Amino acid sequence: MIKLFKRKKNKNTIQEFIGIETFTKRGLKTKYGELVYFIISPTNISVLSKENIQTKIWHLMQVLSAQPNIEITCIDSCERFDDNKNNMLELHRKECNEKVQKCLSDDVDYLDNIQIEMSTARQFMFSIRFRKEKEEQIFNQINRVEKAISEQGFEVRRATKEDMKRILAIYFEASMQGELIPDVDGGDCIDEEIRKAVA
Repeated sequence: MIKLFKRKKNKNTIQEFIGIETFTKRGLKTKYGELVYFIISPTNISVLSKENIQTKIWHLMQVLSAQPNIEITCIDSCERFDDNKNNMLELHRKECNEKVQKCLSDDVDYLDNIQIEMSTARQFMFSIRFRKEKEEQIFNQINRVEKAISEQGFEVRRATKEDMKRILAIYFEASMQGELIPDVDGGDCIDEEIRKAVA
């Protein structure tokens, strides 16, 4: 008697897990629509007066009221060291050798200094999601959003593919040079095999 077994369904890939399907000419295609990102240059509010800060907040409110479907994202624009620092503090607590404790303490201070230098290194992005809009509607909406942000005094530019790759790499702690990561895993190996076959 022959038993037929159904093949188990393949597990989801990481790409499916995070919901990103591919890059588009404008942004990212996800299972919930296409996302177009706008990068906003941050303002150091620590040097602004209370009145200027209130003005900035007012301008942001104007953007959000003019474009209520905008989504806002704030991420680190560089790697963070919190996990490393916590691990070193734990090792320091358990360590009996004073010289090793001193080395660990110096390392923690070094990470603190780096963190302070990069504490203002934030990346602010506005994004807009398109689901079933036509090309012309998408084009017009993108221009309207960029204009609305710019008119309120924010420095804005549309995120490039390289920007998005870098941001994703930092978010997933894959690399500090995400823009250099190939679009397709192993694509460079396939190209190499094709070159060898042709030669």
